[in-house]
Amino acid sequence: MEILKKPLLTEKVTLLTEKFNRYAFKVDPRANKIQIKGAVEAMYGVNVEAVNTMRYAGKLKSRNTKAGSVSGRPSKYKKAIITLKDGETIDFYSNTI
Repeated sequence: MEILKKPLLTEKVTLLTEKFNRYAFKVDPRANKIQIKGAVEAMYGVNVEAVNTMRYAGKLKSRNTKAGSVSGRPSKYKKAIITLKDGETIDFYSNTI
């Protein structure tokens, strides 16, 4: 099970990062906080102070087409907000891959 799917880089998350040293990730819906903390510490080499998680259900969306009304749902996902210890950062833009 791949725990960390991808980092979320939105304006809202960027403000959280600048003010409170928090980062957001899309994670596997089956992962718990302990697994998420271990994955972030192993991948980025930082010390995690706290993990907050949120589950999002796919919202119902519909559109009208020539063939009639089409409805469906985007995928559900889980988001984790990671708080790092003071003085530590994660650099998503470095070319050290």
